[in-house]
Amino acid sequence: MSDYVKPIQIVKSMVESGTSKANLSIGQSIVRGGLGGAILACATTLAFTAAAQTKIGLAGAIVFPVGFVMIVLLGLELVTGSFALIPLSVLERKTTIGRMLANYLWVIVGHLIGCLLYAAFYGLTITKMGHDMSNPLIQTIIQLSEAKTTAYKAMGADGMALAAIKAVLCNWMVTLGVVMAMTSQSTIGKILAMWLPILTFFAQGFEHAVVNMFVIPAGMMLGADVSLGDWWLWNQIPVLIGNFIGGAVFTGFLYYFSQRGFIRKSLFNSKAVETAPLEKGA
Repeated sequence: MSDYVKPIQIVKSMVESGTSKANLSIGQSIVRGGLGGAILACATTLAFTAAAQTKIGLAGAIVFPVGFVMIVLLGLELVTGSFALIPLSVLERKTTIGRMLANYLWVIVGHLIGCLLYAAFYGLTITKMGHDMSNPLIQTIIQLSEAKTTAYKAMGADGMALAAIKAVLCNWMVTLGVVMAMTSQSTIGKILAMWLPILTFFAQGFEHAVVNMFVIPAGMMLGADVSLGDWWLWNQIPVLIGNFIGGAVFTGFLYYFSQRGFIRKSLFNSKAVETAPLEKGA
């Protein structure tokens, strides 16, 4: 337990991380976002492969967190994680709303580039350059692409609300993964802490905006009956909104305010942070 980090220090790290992310240049945001998107897309296909090979859906959820772990340990960008961090930096007046929105925009641009490139390369791989459409993962991706778009469209307003709700639940867990990585100073401790909430979200089929930036266009490339409007109107936009609410509110603000008694006195007072008592139940 010697590498355990106390809650007040975790909140301090959340604010500092949010400030650092908001100050990234456009180029850094795009490149880090591109790498983050591609790595998460690769982890998604790994999960599909594991589920197909074992015939056990939970197997995919167990291996999926490898992508998230790589992104966090390498200091790359995942906009869904930043949804919990940068708003706290704004709250503490360490950055501005304008910088926060700019970071989100350019990281999302990077995610789209990385996810689309990986989708194209992966499509060529599983179809053997378009010569063989027998791989069962092709139908898996096509069906999932349609389930995430036209299936919601068929439900109308209820479908859009459902996508947003599943996105809120998803990013509550994803951002907990970001925060849990801050609870340990050791690499193995960070990995184990991150793994739990990421497995939780993926196993339950919640909606993650960056995963969808790969799955839906990959399905479209492979022949899914999904239009560009279906992708953005019935999934990507409501899921991004839901992910933001889940990250900013359920993880960012609520965890911040759960520690508020210490924060007002000691958040940026290093000596106070080091000596702050651990709250009961933490």
